[in-house]
Amino acid sequence: MLLPSVLTPLAGGQSILTAPADGPVTVRWLLDAVTGDLPALSRRLRDETGAVRRYVNIYVSGNEIRRLQGLGTEVEPGQEVLIIQSVAGG
Repeated sequence: MLLPSVLTPLAGGQSILTAPADGPVTVRWLLDAVTGDLPALSRRLRDETGAVRRYVNIYVSGNEIRRLQGLGTEVEPGQEVLIIQSVAGG
């Protein structure tokens, strides 16, 4: 999972997070696995109900998960998962 630079401080300075998996997993599983020890990052990505926050976009191999199966979108081993957080400004 690739994180934007704005989120790397919440991941201990890491921009790439990985989780061991024996086969395909869901985006939900992957988020749980990589943010389990990073509660601040988890809260930034998902709300209290576990849904992806409105200003967070997650892509699996270039496809936004909201246009696929959301958190149930499958991720094959080796597939790129990219997180992009919208930045507001004035």
